[in-house]
Amino acid sequence: MIRRNDRPRVRIITFGCRVNQYESEVMRSLLIPRFDIVDGKADLFLLNACTVTSLAERKARQAMRKLRRKYPLAKIVVIGCLADSVSQGLTQIEGADLLAGNAWKMRICDVVRCALGNQQGLLPAVELSPLSEEHIKEHVGRVRAFLKVQDGCDLACTFCRTTQVRGRSRSKPVVSALCEARELVARGYSEIIIAGINLAQYAPPDGNLGSLARGILAIDGLRRLRLSSINPAGISAELVDVFASDPRACPHFHLPLQSGDDVVLRHMARGYTAAFYLSRVSIIRSVIPDAIFGTDIMVGFPGETESAFLQTCLLIKEVRFANLHIFRYSPRYGTIAAGFLNLVTEQTKKERAHSIASLGEAIRSIEAERLLGKRKKVLIENKSDGEWRGYTRDYFDTHLLGEPSVAPGDEVDVRIVKVSNNCLVGVKENKTDKR
Repeated sequence: MIRRNDRPRVRIITFGCRVNQYESEVMRSLLIPRFDIVDGKADLFLLNACTVTSLAERKARQAMRKLRRKYPLAKIVVIGCLADSVSQGLTQIEGADLLAGNAWKMRICDVVRCALGNQQGLLPAVELSPLSEEHIKEHVGRVRAFLKVQDGCDLACTFCRTTQVRGRSRSKPVVSALCEARELVARGYSEIIIAGINLAQYAPPDGNLGSLARGILAIDGLRRLRLSSINPAGISAELVDVFASDPRACPHFHLPLQSGDDVVLRHMARGYTAAFYLSRVSIIRSVIPDAIFGTDIMVGFPGETESAFLQTCLLIKEVRFANLHIFRYSPRYGTIAAGFLNLVTEQTKKERAHSIASLGEAIRSIEAERLLGKRKKVLIENKSDGEWRGYTRDYFDTHLLGEPSVAPGDEVDVRIVKVSNNCLVGVKENKTDKR
């Protein structure tokens, strides 16, 4: 399979969260000096795979089967959370030549050499590298760059495997994160997105999330700063004040809720009540009145009654979430919730997910229509169906009419003229901020 007098070809396929996307970029940067990174046919396929839901695992399995049929002589390596899940006996997978846990990502060249040398099975556990050693200089194919500053989680929610496969919370020092952010901005990335497995637990020895955000906003040439998903406990007055003080700090906050019912939240071990969650929303809206919110909702958790489900719907209406990520509960072997009784039927899960999706679409439509006639700054990303598109600072997908003279990475002033398919549609105004 490997060609003579040529470097082996490696293709990286990423599943899951923004942290995984960042780590794939880390691995790509480590592999480039020794291997050819390709998008198509390869000698080795590296699957950075997720285990957080049964759907995530199923996607990885389907990808492996498809690759094995299409490229029978190629090596397939699974790395990351799914491999750690296998090593701990939480799940099983077939079709991979080699499996390597998250700690191997900083040793990815060794992993690839082992696989190309026909080593098989599960690589032994190795020590995690300090987060200060993880850094990227670019994020290929993107105008917005992820900046991972935290890993692991100390919460151990009853439905989640994160603590098992990611370990305890760890934080990247502020000084290291700022150095990385400066280089990304210098290379032309218009937006920095601060990301972590549980960003609310970011606790470096030299600062906190507020001081990190303030430091990034001080970087010359930065256009936008955005927070990735952050649990409500991470919303402090200091952090909100930082985001309120600078228009480049995006007023979009994705705060995972999971449920609006206190009994369900307690059984999930989320560590907050519905009232506390609403208090974080209130803190943000008190100083950023136009803030837009997104969230994660889980339906069908064991013991979720119709009354509990309605409490979630009421909270969704109260906050007016513009973005909803909806999950149907699936038991994960090795988690506490997998042993819970009072299971919700699959049909009920399906109905509740559909109901919340309809509610979310209605609310998003209302929030989007509030923007009709207004001017918004849109960061151009790419073309879709012949139209330039990108995101506003408050995270509305926006499409531009006509054939404006723009390019990926430009931030343009757009007048919103209509809402279509839950997206904003607008026309470019005269002023354009070039990258």
